[in-house]
Amino acid sequence: MSAQDIHFSQFYAAPLDLNPAMTGLMNCNQRLSVNYRNQWASVLRSNAFQTYNVAYDTRIPVGRNDYIGIGGSAWGDQAGSLNLHTYQVKGSFSFSKKMGGYRKKSHYLVAGADVGISNKGIDMFNAQWGSQNDNGTFNGVLDSKETLLTNGERDNFIYPDISAGLMWFSVYDENNNFFFGGAYDHINRPNVSFAETLTGKAAVVLNSKFTIHAGGEFL
Repeated sequence: MSAQDIHFSQFYAAPLDLNPAMTGLMNCNQRLSVNYRNQWASVLRSNAFQTYNVAYDTRIPVGRNDYIGIGGSAWGDQAGSLNLHTYQVKGSFSFSKKMGGYRKKSHYLVAGADVGISNKGIDMFNAQWGSQNDNGTFNGVLDSKETLLTNGERDNFIYPDISAGLMWFSVYDENNNFFFGGAYDHINRPNVSFAETLTGKAAVVLNSKFTIHAGGEFL
């Protein structure tokens, strides 16, 4: 509700961003996913909102019934003439423990986590201010009278991001399954303010986010 994270209309096509416990949780051995979202292009043209991600994960058997999931993903989000952007690369891990069932019908408890490095930035040199209005036309020669990036502000910085999740996954046969789970994102609540905290200005934390989801296939 605070509009703090990227999102896709087909969110289920970006499983590693939905819940790290979904790493390696699939009816195959390897998975590659690619997503792209373009918004407001008809109005903003080249400054439209653009979001994209690519992810790969695989599962590795452990013993007779359990699995380890390993994966990684990268995504980017940018918008506006100031190129406000966030880029992230992260690695994901999960462990699936069989809790019951038999050969064709089984139930798993899955725990997962991911660790990412994010880069956030903005190009303030492309900003246009009211003081640069020259009879209704923008004049970049005029003094903006702004002190941004001179009082300890930062226009580009890197921060860590940690998330974790749990899931219950039930397989009834080759064509029917059901799952539900939850994720806890931004556990470390990193500072994402463009103002350095060393200047005494208050930090702006990336609030933790809870996600609850469920789904399945029934034929």
